[in-house]
Amino acid sequence: MSDQTPAEAHQLVQDFFSAWVKRDPDLVASFFTEDGVYHNIPQERTQGREAIRDLVAIWMEALEGMEFRFQRVMVEGNSIAFERFDVVPGGSGPKELPCAGFMDIRDGKIALWREYWDFNQMMEAAK
Repeated sequence: MSDQTPAEAHQLVQDFFSAWVKRDPDLVASFFTEDGVYHNIPQERTQGREAIRDLVAIWMEALEGMEFRFQRVMVEGNSIAFERFDVVPGGSGPKELPCAGFMDIRDGKIALWREYWDFNQMMEAAK
């Protein structure tokens, strides 16, 4: 397993979040290793590409659309850290929600993705 270059890591993040904007859960899941883990820290962790695909489909159905505004992406070896604002639709207009995420990459795929955000803030923004 070799380290990715910063350019490769940035491209992976860009491609991955573009798949979310396309609203294609199969495409999003294809970025994960077969045994990958997706953990929204306010919720239970999800393991396995198919389980991740099913969870992503639920998120995509719950949110009409989403935009991601990255503040920074940092790379160290096979780990990526990023800070961003998720712009989510809401009854009174779009809301920006702060989020931090971390990924571990194995063979060009996401082996672990952890997200840190405030669940109550997300529910309030969706109103």
